[in-house]
Amino acid sequence: MKHAPVFSSCRLWTLLVTGVLLLLDASPLVGQNWPQFRGPTGDGHVAGKKLVASWSESENIRWKVAVPGDGWSSPVIWGDQLWMTSARKEGRELYAQCITRQGELIHDVKIFDVEQPQVKNALNSFASPTASIEEGRLYVHFGTYGTACLDTGSGKILWSRRDLALDHQEGPGSSVILHGDLLIFHCDGRDIQYLAALHKQTGETAWKTHRSIDLSKVGDFARKAFSTPLVVTVGNATQLVSPAAQGCYSYDPATGKELWRVRYSGFSAVPSPVFAGGKVHVITDFGKPEIWAVRPDGQGDVTETHVEWTFSGSVSSTPSVVAADGLIYLVTDKTGIASCLDMASGELVWRHRIGGSFSASPILSGDRVYFFDRDGQTTVLAHGRTLKVLSVNKLQAGCMASPAASDGALYLRSTTHLYRIEAAGR
Repeated sequence: MKHAPVFSSCRLWTLLVTGVLLLLDASPLVGQNWPQFRGPTGDGHVAGKKLVASWSESENIRWKVAVPGDGWSSPVIWGDQLWMTSARKEGRELYAQCITRQGELIHDVKIFDVEQPQVKNALNSFASPTASIEEGRLYVHFGTYGTACLDTGSGKILWSRRDLALDHQEGPGSSVILHGDLLIFHCDGRDIQYLAALHKQTGETAWKTHRSIDLSKVGDFARKAFSTPLVVTVGNATQLVSPAAQGCYSYDPATGKELWRVRYSGFSAVPSPVFAGGKVHVITDFGKPEIWAVRPDGQGDVTETHVEWTFSGSVSSTPSVVAADGLIYLVTDKTGIASCLDMASGELVWRHRIGGSFSASPILSGDRVYFFDRDGQTTVLAHGRTLKVLSVNKLQAGCMASPAASDGALYLRSTTHLYRIEAAGR
């Protein structure tokens, strides 16, 4: 009598492990995705394998791909795909591109034609807002020029909206975020100021909330802002922290109902907020920026009751901050001064001039903090209370876009190319 073959438990275990490894190799873990501006948690933290500390045009570059058009939007990553947006013909054509993790351009989709683009700031682009991505869908946003959803497999446009118009004055800057079934973004122009949530499946408006602070006593130039909102968990509830001109707000992300607000004198701020140490850290202004640390457990106007500390020495106007382990890191736009603050008190721990000028936001990977300047130089500092410069790395073109990272690889968009940077031999 013939018997069916008998597998030993050791051999069966080996086969199972091999199968799992093959699956993981073929499809990157969801935890390694970079689905929105500043990553999975929206605060510049890189999960998983530590990024390489040094590189150049001839060292630790896996590949380098020219990116069609111009745009300062960051790459977003899902599975094997990296998506970015760009503009051509001086903003008259707006596109989305997809490059695989192997460095192959597989989609180059025109999203919108723009008959007459508005004037923009020389440091801005017509494709600065970063997209959001999830399984099968990409959500792109060009501010007043339109918002759209694409199928990531085919590149087909599934829906689009072009009726949420505003006057940015300096060009679009705020990125979109996903929360549940909603796509949420700011519309803080010199003419109108509100935020909107769209049903991500259809693009229809779920809610629209106007800013409550009275802006009638400031000039229209002082009513605009360019920040990106952040969803945080406070106790058992979620809040949408939303910096704007003349104040920062918190809303219920499901309904758009205002929860609390703080008032300050500032506008045109670009940095997104960071939630760490039980406080929201928000930058108030572009011209004279300050960091305010706000407890998020209040109601109504909490300006006099919930601001824990403020800091006004050498604060960034464009790059966001990154925070971890009781420390906050930031860098100034024009002077290249990097600072480390104590998160509990707001006191300066150390300050160091790394030089250069900055638009991209820093990231933190393990025990390293990365600062990317507009001329293509990246300075890597040690994470901690003692200042230590680990490396200074130079590429041929500058970096206006904030980076993305996944599975030990750094994806850096310069003004001309997209780089995959990682340790040789991986």
